[in-house]
Amino acid sequence: MSDVLFVAEHRRGDLRDVSYEGISAGRELADALGGDLHVAVVSGPVDRFAESLNTPEVDAIHTVDAGEEFDHDTYAAATEALHAELDPAALLLPNSVNGLDYAPAVADSLGLPYASDAVDIAYDDGLTVTREMYGSKVETTVDVAGDQFVISIRSGEWAAADGAGDATVSAFEFDADSVDDGARVQGFEEVGSGDVDISEADFLVSIGRGIEEEENLDLIRDLCDATGATLSSSRPIVDNGWLPKNRQVGQSGKQVTPDVYLAIGISGAVQHVAGMKGAETIIAINTDPNAPIFDIADYGIVGDLFDVVPALIEEFN
Repeated sequence: MSDVLFVAEHRRGDLRDVSYEGISAGRELADALGGDLHVAVVSGPVDRFAESLNTPEVDAIHTVDAGEEFDHDTYAAATEALHAELDPAALLLPNSVNGLDYAPAVADSLGLPYASDAVDIAYDDGLTVTREMYGSKVETTVDVAGDQFVISIRSGEWAAADGAGDATVSAFEFDADSVDDGARVQGFEEVGSGDVDISEADFLVSIGRGIEEEENLDLIRDLCDATGATLSSSRPIVDNGWLPKNRQVGQSGKQVTPDVYLAIGISGAVQHVAGMKGAETIIAINTDPNAPIFDIADYGIVGDLFDVVPALIEEFN
């Protein structure tokens, strides 16, 4: 009883980034426990998903053919059945809308302790989970008692696993038709206008209060056109009605992990940083040299965005 089981997540035919991040988290924990990492994928095109999830970190993959999209009762029943079969020390799930829907129910059904929203996991004669509270202003550690436990992990906190592995892939015998569904997903609706998913963008240009007026967004759009970036924002821009909700980065918006995140006129409040600190490269432009955003930026420009952005546009054009 030293293995780790991680249940991947997908939506509308695509694996979510947290699926690969969960593999990295699971591998670290499995190494600490001295066990193997098992990855399960429930519903959807499971064979295609299994091929993508077969990275060097994974020891075994279990596919569960059960419908196309997430369903609470099916996921809970399948996860509990997998747990009974594999008897892992740790069950890892994404701390996402879907994960939070069924993780507590699974933990309760199995009678196991549950730690949510983990940003770090350590094991040394006992499990310690690091969590953030009060808008990420306070970091806490939680000692989890027992030999088995359930943990949901925050996206953007672990590097995504990559590469081709040689894990064994097997179909898990599970009768999805026998599940007594109390509720079913009837449809899927994008947040806001649904014109773009910023969580899938490789390059984000994000704007904050420093833009001053809605008319000045045209300048940022010109920069996006010149660089091929996707436009996003902090919460005040959305609250003002200048951009739709689906463009918001942060705790109350979307968590993003682009290759490049260019923050323009964003001070760096903890609520915003929680949604983008997983970016590979962070660049900040702000007039205030003491702005918190510079604490996490890889590159910083102290200057007026109305001087810096036109110079960038000219350079890229």
